[in-house]
Amino acid sequence: MVVGEGHFVVMLFEEMLFSSFSQNSITDTKLSSEVLISIDAESREEVDELAEKVKEAGGNVFAPPAESQGWMYGCGFADLDGHRWNVLFMDFSKLPG
Repeated sequence: MVVGEGHFVVMLFEEMLFSSFSQNSITDTKLSSEVLISIDAESREEVDELAEKVKEAGGNVFAPPAESQGWMYGCGFADLDGHRWNVLFMDFSKLPG
């Protein structure tokens, strides 16, 4: 899967193949989290667009797009396998001194 204009690549594997690489059992994402993958957005609009795409694809937006600390805007979502992601736009011009 390619993410963003910078062509950030995320490799997706079937569970059996993944468990052979990791040599661990697979986490039940309904009961626990194994990772939170954060990606950068270029604008608030990009955060909103990604949240909509997640919904359209059947993912779960567990933290809708919102402002945080006056200079960050982001959302949290889970993909179809329950892995948690965060997308965040940081407006450094509003960063408190």
